[in-house]
Amino acid sequence: MNLAALTAYELIKEENLTDIHAKGYLLRHKKSGAKISLISNDDENKVFYIGFRTPVEDSTGVPHIIEHTVLCGSDKFPVKDPFVELVKGSLNTFLNAMTYPDKTVYPVASCNDKDFANLMDVYLDAVFHPNIYKKEEIFKQEGWHYELEDRDAPVTINGVVYNEMKGAFSSPEGVLDRVVLNSLFPDTTYSNESGGDPEVIPELTYEQYLDFHRKFYHPCNSYIYLYGNMDMDEKLEFLDKEYLSHYDKIEVDSAIQLQAPFEKPVTISKPYSIASSESLEDNAYLSYNVAIGTNLESELTLAFDVLDYALLSAPGAPLKQALIDAGIGKDIMGGFDNSTLQPIFSVVAKNANKEDEEKFVGIIEDTLKKIVKDGLNRKSLLAGINSEEFKFREADYGNFPKGLIYGLSCMDSWLYDDDEPFLYLKILDVFAALKEKIETGYFEELIQKYLLDNSHKSYVSIEPEKGLNARLEKELEEKLATYKKDLSEEEIDKLVEETKHLKQYQEEPSPKEDLMKIPMLKRQDMKREAQPLVYEKVSCNGIETIHTNIYSNGIHYLNLMFDISDITEEELPYLGVLKAVLGYMDTEHYNYADLANEINLMTGGISSQINIYADTKKKDSFHAKYEVRSKILYQNLEEGLRLLSEILMGTQITDEKRLYEILARIKSRLQMSLSSAGHSVSAMRAMSYFSPVARFNDLVGGIALYRTIAELEEHFEEKKQFLMDKLRSLTEKIFVKNRLLISLTADAEGYQLLEEKFPQFLTVLPDGEKEGEAVAFHCERKNEGFLDASKVQYVSRAGNYLSKGYSYTGALRILKVILSYDYLWINVRVKGGAYGCMSGFMRNGDAYFTSYRDPNLKSTNEIYEGIPAYLRTFDADERDMTKYIIGTVSDMDTPLNPAAKGMRSVSAYLTNISYEELQRERNEVLDAQPENIKNLAVLIEAVLAQDALCVIGAEENVEAEKDMFLEVKNLY
Repeated sequence: MNLAALTAYELIKEENLTDIHAKGYLLRHKKSGAKISLISNDDENKVFYIGFRTPVEDSTGVPHIIEHTVLCGSDKFPVKDPFVELVKGSLNTFLNAMTYPDKTVYPVASCNDKDFANLMDVYLDAVFHPNIYKKEEIFKQEGWHYELEDRDAPVTINGVVYNEMKGAFSSPEGVLDRVVLNSLFPDTTYSNESGGDPEVIPELTYEQYLDFHRKFYHPCNSYIYLYGNMDMDEKLEFLDKEYLSHYDKIEVDSAIQLQAPFEKPVTISKPYSIASSESLEDNAYLSYNVAIGTNLESELTLAFDVLDYALLSAPGAPLKQALIDAGIGKDIMGGFDNSTLQPIFSVVAKNANKEDEEKFVGIIEDTLKKIVKDGLNRKSLLAGINSEEFKFREADYGNFPKGLIYGLSCMDSWLYDDDEPFLYLKILDVFAALKEKIETGYFEELIQKYLLDNSHKSYVSIEPEKGLNARLEKELEEKLATYKKDLSEEEIDKLVEETKHLKQYQEEPSPKEDLMKIPMLKRQDMKREAQPLVYEKVSCNGIETIHTNIYSNGIHYLNLMFDISDITEEELPYLGVLKAVLGYMDTEHYNYADLANEINLMTGGISSQINIYADTKKKDSFHAKYEVRSKILYQNLEEGLRLLSEILMGTQITDEKRLYEILARIKSRLQMSLSSAGHSVSAMRAMSYFSPVARFNDLVGGIALYRTIAELEEHFEEKKQFLMDKLRSLTEKIFVKNRLLISLTADAEGYQLLEEKFPQFLTVLPDGEKEGEAVAFHCERKNEGFLDASKVQYVSRAGNYLSKGYSYTGALRILKVILSYDYLWINVRVKGGAYGCMSGFMRNGDAYFTSYRDPNLKSTNEIYEGIPAYLRTFDADERDMTKYIIGTVSDMDTPLNPAAKGMRSVSAYLTNISYEELQRERNEVLDAQPENIKNLAVLIEAVLAQDALCVIGAEENVEAEKDMFLEVKNLY
């Protein structure tokens, strides 16, 4: 980088970021005052973001509404929804925007240089020159507005953010998190809800909203970040010329204030809504929350990450165990959160009782005092440090580009100190220092100082109230009825007219000339070749092995896959229990707490998964696998294999008390996921009415599993012996050589090491019987409406197209993009006000349509019914078609880390997909014409004709439409 030539910028500092093999630069733009962090390395997955410090004075959700609305058109790109145009028509590897309690961030990522430059330009124009000043309709659509269909209709409130936050406020965990944050920092921005409280959002005026943007969206209040292998000089010149040079530095008062410490802890209690069928007993949440230093103290922050493990989150951790042993709460959660200026350490007891609050606090503090006196378990501290260090070194963030995670880590310090963006990217020395301090009493001193002697605490409880949401909705209806009653005839006519006008605005497509302004690649810019499958099938000590031979940074990604295709429907939920038991109960040589420490000392983690792989060549044929996945450094392979055999062969399923604790925890976590992921849960359930694959997934991880767990937990005393016997018999049946397939991702050296060390593991694994004939699943259409204490719905329709004689083609991949970001987006989200909507088409023929945090139910189902008619009139010119193709290729070409490449290999092998088929699918995508999409109308018609419907939603809304369902039942 030629800094001398970049005269518009001042270099503040330059650092070798050796921990992440990169060079870091902090610059300031002289004229505008903008702050820019650069991380230069050889990563082709380039990342850019622009963020703003956005403290709030109320809970109207103004930063959240701005985050949505600036992406609804700008000066250069006046199209109504450039965000969606980019999703459909760019090769992005990440594209989103996020509102936090104190900042708003707009990140993009792409491996394609031209595409990356386009994404940057659209996002920069969006934040600095949005159309929000020209079109109030944008604010109404995304934020909130009154709706009045006609003079006689009731007045309602709608808006995407409004409905999103109604969904967010339906979750008890969400309610608790908000109250905790507000309770600890009452005199700061954190005392408000930056996302918006649905009761307060309608207080926000259009002018207040514009004033917020004017104040905070100035370059001098911005944080600009560039990461990866790119021409940094070119990007900086572009930033200066096109945007930053047009601004002069001003003073923006956006500093995040420190909360003065409390003289004594505060106690707060709030209600949360439960369904009428749920119990008031054992359903409260108790929490103990402490403010810990500031985020600018990296050693303190990382030390508390370790204490989170050693005190609370590890199996058998002392705080968790003390509370469970005392019968306070059935699921102990919490942890250390450093996403705010003053981080928070929390202990949460779920499924507890309010009257136990004093006892809850007493047990926590007595346990902490005992730990300070007797000392922490040294191994648990070392295991906690090793676990954090492994994650940092491995940098496996799933589908998120690591440059994005590094960039968001920068904000953890940079937002609060303009000169300190790289604090959390220089932490290997801190880990080393923490290891040195284990024997010095350092961690015990932290407990004394920050947890026991610190009065900056809150004790927050949330208590269940039946029908609270229904009562609030009723109060809102009455309030809106009063509002309407007070309107004059002219005002009523005006509101009807405004409602009609907004709907017309939403109906109108963007003019062609505006769409043409969104920069886009061409078909020929797309790589023609499908991503290769790089595995080979070999025999490792007589065991069939899928070896993905790639560089893996000295880590074995070892997946032991045991066939469970012959396990009956009745037994499958018990595998869901087994998945939670293995690694979390005593074994022959370890109690479960020591076992967790050994795992984290010797490996990057050992976990169980249950998956089903549908054969693409044979109808209703599949391979079901119980998978034990591990990440083990080459030098630790022997120890890692020893731990795997200890877990698989040595688990002692005899401790009744521990087994009950595990059941209660799984029930609690399943409850949370059924609510938070209602879209995917309801889609899976709808597909389970006809699909063996979905039926399997529901039995081992969905509503069917929840039903089994709840029954076992409720009648534990009478069922415990049966359960223990069942779990033991399943382990004896499954964990045998004759059912084993190995998946290994590592280079040749790693494979050779496995060949050398694996015989010892095999000596303890019995031969056993080969799997029998795959089980035949019983599927029946139930069309269920599940009653939840939510304020919104998750509406899913499903069907199978293979069973009706249609086949899978690449065009279905394009259709997913078209439906999810055109037809469904416009009708379910833009017009309907739902936060999300999506579709999916699997190779085994299963297909679904689903909505997320949706205020509607019946009308969403009607929108699904309209898909065939939409497709019959589908018309796209070459530019539009290219856009859909690019969006599809973007999804197909997501960069994969070594672990994900290994999973892709074994999945292709088990589903019977060849590289030639992947190439054919890619060709079908790249060569697709509008006719190919039009022709899918009959396929969708066949899917919808199967009439598989499942809805999870607000009690009163589902009951009101009960004629749509064959069964209406409680979710819990």
